[in-house]
Amino acid sequence: MREYDLVVRSRRTVLPDGERPAAVAVRDGRIAAVTGHDEAPPARSRADLGDVALLPGLVDTHVHVNEPGRTEWEGFATATRAAAAGGVTTIVDMPLNSLPPVTTAGALAVKRDAAAGRCFTDVGFWGGAVPGNTHELRALHDGGVFGFKCFTADSGVPEFPPLSYAEMEEAFAEVASFDGLVIVHAEDPGSLSAPLGGAYDDFLASRPPSAESKAVEQVIRLAETTGVRAHVLHLSAAGCAEPLARARAAGVRVTAETCPHYLTLTAADVRPGATHFKCCPPIRDAANRDGLWRALAAGVIDCVVSDHSPCPPELKRGGFDEAWGGISSLQLGLPAVWTEARRRGHDLTDVVCWMSAAPTALAGLPGKGAIAVGNDADLVAFAPDEVFTVDPAALRTRHRRTPYAGRELTGVVRTTWLRGEAVDGTPRGRLLGR
Repeated sequence: MREYDLVVRSRRTVLPDGERPAAVAVRDGRIAAVTGHDEAPPARSRADLGDVALLPGLVDTHVHVNEPGRTEWEGFATATRAAAAGGVTTIVDMPLNSLPPVTTAGALAVKRDAAAGRCFTDVGFWGGAVPGNTHELRALHDGGVFGFKCFTADSGVPEFPPLSYAEMEEAFAEVASFDGLVIVHAEDPGSLSAPLGGAYDDFLASRPPSAESKAVEQVIRLAETTGVRAHVLHLSAAGCAEPLARARAAGVRVTAETCPHYLTLTAADVRPGATHFKCCPPIRDAANRDGLWRALAAGVIDCVVSDHSPCPPELKRGGFDEAWGGISSLQLGLPAVWTEARRRGHDLTDVVCWMSAAPTALAGLPGKGAIAVGNDADLVAFAPDEVFTVDPAALRTRHRRTPYAGRELTGVVRTTWLRGEAVDGTPRGRLLGR
């Protein structure tokens, strides 16, 4: 048998059945064998990690790249560099804030052209469901999008308006006809209000937990009525876990995600004027954060993904009533989640499930999400006990304002491999289709 291209050994290899010492052999970009740690076969290149953990590449299914049209906010080169630096080897890009938004097959072609040759990770795409484009959804599905994003409330950009609940039912029924996936920003518009001032407490009061719970109940109702597969995005209100659990027990095809900032930050962390903490739905109190962790541990929340949504610094100026809502966190999600997870008694196998296996299953990404023979050799060397202080200057995103600045986190990404090649200055990422 000819030698392998690469063998990576670690005494802490996170495999689908748990963490153990192992050697992972790579040939032609795929995992060709997983052997015992001391049975490592011959290879042209070797990496012996010792007690540095070996993880499958993370999969982030909630990233706003914004290119083309708003590349000054973020672009494929900067976003995917940051992703790789954070151990993420596959992202799925949201259909808005780029211009044009991905609401037609033609716009999808524009987006793919913008990404071609610029990506340091693999990249897939979501389509968008907006008023009046139901007839476009099948063509987008056939064009390879992984599903369709919609909003129940204002998206923040005029070219991507929200759906009414009646329009959602029409879109859900259409997507159900070809067994597609809808992903929903769920905040009830009638439960939202304009902030009374520019302070964080004013912003928080304007987007109460009831806004999420009412919208989630509508998503559940429509998923049950139409039979569509539905996914609730960036869940912030822990009270939504109970209706989601009931619906799933009743056979409704509904899943949910949350984000690192909801699991690691609280409203008490937000200083006056610190608008880089602003996101929609908002970061809530510590008791709510505990509830999200309980729902995650119980499997009611499936995935942890970034909702990376950066913007130029000038759009974060002013109070919380005016600043753009979005958090830049693509590079820091793994250490942020791991820091809090280990404090709460979780292990690396849990984190890999939430941040790699579950997002892979959500989008239906073949060959991703696990260290298993036949999968792409997307691997991460992660030092789980190493502590660092977040320095924004070290971030690879276009704009480096982050709520994690100055925070002490545990866990450092040492190397990221994409199909067996260490990510370096050459963009080797592929554009993925469903």
